[in-house]
Amino acid sequence: MAGPERQRAESAARQAAAQLTAQDVQGVALTFVDNAGISRVKTVPTARLAHTARWGVGAGPCFDVFLVDDSSAEGRPVGDLRLFPDLDRLTVLAGHPGWAWAPVDRFWQDGTPYTGCQRQFARRMADTARDRGLRPRMGFETEWVVVRAGTADGKGEALTYGSSGPAYGLTRVTELSGYLRDVLRALAAQQVDVLQLHPEYAPGQFEVSVAPSDPVGAADLSVLVRETIRAVSHRHGLTPLFGPVVEPGGVGNGAHLHVSLWEDDRNLFRGGDGPYGMTDICQAFLAGVLRELPALLALGAPSPAGYLRLEPSRWAGAFQCWGPENREAALRFITGAPDDPAGANAEVKCFDAAANPYLLTGAVLAAGLAGVDDGLRLPPPATADPAVTGGHPRLPTSLPEALDHFRRSDVLRRALGDDLFETVAAVRAAEAALLDGVSPQELAAATRGRY
Repeated sequence: MAGPERQRAESAARQAAAQLTAQDVQGVALTFVDNAGISRVKTVPTARLAHTARWGVGAGPCFDVFLVDDSSAEGRPVGDLRLFPDLDRLTVLAGHPGWAWAPVDRFWQDGTPYTGCQRQFARRMADTARDRGLRPRMGFETEWVVVRAGTADGKGEALTYGSSGPAYGLTRVTELSGYLRDVLRALAAQQVDVLQLHPEYAPGQFEVSVAPSDPVGAADLSVLVRETIRAVSHRHGLTPLFGPVVEPGGVGNGAHLHVSLWEDDRNLFRGGDGPYGMTDICQAFLAGVLRELPALLALGAPSPAGYLRLEPSRWAGAFQCWGPENREAALRFITGAPDDPAGANAEVKCFDAAANPYLLTGAVLAAGLAGVDDGLRLPPPATADPAVTGGHPRLPTSLPEALDHFRRSDVLRRALGDDLFETVAAVRAAEAALLDGVSPQELAAATRGRY
C-alpha cells in the first residue's frame, strides 16, 4: 500500500473508531482465510484501529501452510506480513457484543502485495472481468448442522442433534424458532440481505442464502454469515458444524456457489440465442467452468472429508455435467422467472464449506473467463439423474485425484500465480497424507467442527 493510501485509510479508520466506541465496541476482529479453509484472526482494540489502518498488524506467512488440525505442510518461520483491514466491510457484530469485524488484505512489510493473499487473488480476477466489461455477481449458500454443545468434540461419540423434526419440516423451525429468529435478527442488524432460511435434508441441518454480491464481497459475506451463525448458536447452547460430512453415509454440508455475469444492467445469463436463453458469453463462461471442474474440486472440496459427501444421488453434483434445474448435475442452470431479470444464474453444487471462499470465487472466474477466451460451447445437458442415465464422467472421488487435475491445470496456475498455486498444492498433499487411512467415521469426526 502506498503512503497516501495509508494516510487516507488512517483518517477513515479514526472516524470509524469513534463511531464504534460510541456503540460500546471494544475490539475489532481482523480475519483472513487460510488455504485449509479456516478463518484465522488477529484482533485489535478499537482505539488501535486507526494505527492498524495506517501500519497494519503483523502475521507470519506460516498460516498459509497450516492444515485442518493446525499442523503445517512445511516450515515457514521467517518473514512477516502486514494485515490491512478493508474499512468498507467494517461491521459491528450483532452476535458478538462489543466486537466489530473486518476482512483484511495482506502485504509484505515494504507495502508490496503478498502473492499468497487469497483475497487479493479474488479481486484480481474480478478486475480482469471488469476490464472486459463484465460484472460478475456471486453468492454462497451456507449449510450447517446444529448439535447440542459438548457432543461434537471430535472424539467420535454419538451426536445429539439440535432438532428432531423431519427434513425440510416446519417442525424443525418450531423446535428452534427462537434460535433461527436470532440468526435472522443478527444478520439483519449487520445489513446482510437474507433471501431465505430453511431446514435441509440431514438431521439438524439448515441452510441460509444471501443476496449476490461482487466476488470479493460474496467471499466476505460467506465468512461473516458463518461466524454470525456460530456466535448465535453458542448463545443458544448449540454447536454449528459446517464440515463437509457430519456423519458418513448421510447428506453432507455443501457451500453451493451461485454466479451470473452482467454487462451494465443486462444479465448475460438470459435473453440470448443459446441453450435456455444463454448469451454466447454466458455459454462460453459456463463451459469454461465445466471444463475445469475436476481441477476446481481441489479448491472447492479441499478436504478428504469432502469426498464422503460427493456421492451420486445425494444432490451433491458428483458428475461433470450441467443441466437445467438439475440438482444432480455439478453445474445447475437456473432460468428464473420470465419477468425477473436477476433470476437467471448458475449454481456450482460440488463445493463445500471447507473451501477458502476467496480462492473459490477467483478460480471460478478464472475458469469461466478462460472459456470465453477459448470460445467454448456447452455439451448437451443432463436432463435426468446422471447416475441413472450414464454418459457423464464422474468427478474425482478423492482429494489426491482432484489434486492431480489441479496440478495439470494451466488455467488455474496462470490465474493463481506460481507461489499461491504451489502453496495450495502443498497443503492439499499434506492434508491427504495426514488423513490417509483413517476410517470414514474418524475422518468426519476430525473435520466436521473445524470450519
